[in-house]
Amino acid sequence: MKGKNINIVLGGLSFLSLVGCKSEKISTEPTFPNVIYIFPDQMRNHAMEFWNQEGYNDKVNFTGDPVYTPNLNKFANESLVLSSAISNCPVSSPHRGMFLTGMYPENSGVTLNCNSNRPISNLKTETNNISDVFSMAGYDCAYIGKLHVDYPTANDPANPGHYVEDKQPVWDAYTPPERRHGFNYWYSYGTFDVHKHPHYWDTQGKRHDINKWSPIHEADMAIAYLQNKDGVRDAKKPFFMVISMNPPHSPYGSLEDCMEEDYNLYKDKSTDQLLIRPNADLSMEKTRSAPYYFASVTGVDREFGRILQALKDQGLDKNTIVVFTSDHGETMCSQGLEDPKNSPYNEAVNVPFIVRYPEKIKHRVDNLLLSSPDIMPTLLGLCGLEKQIPSTVEGLNHANIFYEKEQNNYRPKGALYIKNADRDKNEEGKVISYFPSSRGIITDRYTLTFTIDKKTKALKETLLFDNINDPYQLKNLPIKSHKEIVDQLTLEMVRLLKQANDPWYREQILRELIPYENLIL
Repeated sequence: MKGKNINIVLGGLSFLSLVGCKSEKISTEPTFPNVIYIFPDQMRNHAMEFWNQEGYNDKVNFTGDPVYTPNLNKFANESLVLSSAISNCPVSSPHRGMFLTGMYPENSGVTLNCNSNRPISNLKTETNNISDVFSMAGYDCAYIGKLHVDYPTANDPANPGHYVEDKQPVWDAYTPPERRHGFNYWYSYGTFDVHKHPHYWDTQGKRHDINKWSPIHEADMAIAYLQNKDGVRDAKKPFFMVISMNPPHSPYGSLEDCMEEDYNLYKDKSTDQLLIRPNADLSMEKTRSAPYYFASVTGVDREFGRILQALKDQGLDKNTIVVFTSDHGETMCSQGLEDPKNSPYNEAVNVPFIVRYPEKIKHRVDNLLLSSPDIMPTLLGLCGLEKQIPSTVEGLNHANIFYEKEQNNYRPKGALYIKNADRDKNEEGKVISYFPSSRGIITDRYTLTFTIDKKTKALKETLLFDNINDPYQLKNLPIKSHKEIVDQLTLEMVRLLKQANDPWYREQILRELIPYENLIL
């Protein structure tokens, strides 16, 4: 009889039983699953080829983008695919703050995109982050790629007392060891949008300037980590590795932004062949970005596939949870918007969320309304660390839904939408407070948002869409003639605002429209 590995799941933990050919001795040492979390920046849910394939196209009411993603197609067939994951505040820094802390922007400290003019937006040092929990549980923790949750300060390790870049305001940032929240392997930067000439600071604070498309280099580093080259990780520990790729984030306007082999797949297609969504404004100058954007998606797909293959080659794939997602979407001319994100439209808020855990999570498509703060507690729950979820977490642990368990599997009725803006500035021009400009709710059928005036806080704009009958959000419904629907939506919205400790709840903004007094917990 040949020796073999038997994986048994007990209480959310994976126990490895080694059956030897002679002794038949069984070990009960617990082996927590590894976790790889990969999230390219600004990749909308619709930009995955499988949405147009059998088994997927009947689960959504949109047509997927005409994009090539062969590795994601195969991965989806082995995974739980969420069709309705929501980036609640669809901007880079606030989402990342929510992912790391399990808290909404008000409490994570990251309310706006981080730059040197916004000291108001900075990941709080006292937060107990997902990496802190994994580290305390005995994990080796690695972060590779874009971070973008630090307020840039003059802390360049190679040039003390200076910023890491000269432009104003400064966007890029170096993260010192005391701000890494349990990540013991570090190869990261703040934010820098020169895709073929990226740079990174390693664990020791040494800067590396690279002349390679950033997703390729980051995949190289992730593969080296998996192979444990030069002993970069403790092979006796499970690992939690985050890989944050910048593309398909802008710029996306030339071959300096993507790989030519990927661009060649799209270069001969007309604008209307690429931007097929009926809400896309084909008169916009931005339409020329479409082939470069989709080329970046295809390039990310290829590097994702390389990481998956390396994981398999190392024999680590069976006991590793792999997540593919994004921080927010990309409008790409939909609704005629120049802003690719920071709006309640589906293209901006609906993000990929695909989870593979062989033999533990069954393949299916699920319409769970996963919110950004839910990611941290859910990942911890999937690893059997639900008792270690910090009390500060405001998101929900959906591990039982992922595992299809019948108990404790509450499904949210809606997801909160948040948009913030700069408010007060000090005499140096630094932003010292933020303005909560828009709030809303997204359910399995409707999107409802309110935008207020910055000076008076009076209602400025409402958006109400029936996403079932109007999937491309072409018809803004008047709220006065849909009072019953609005009443139901705002009641759930109040509950979410309270859960998020949001200033709209504390100040009871638009109380004439939003029933704060009727909250039922």
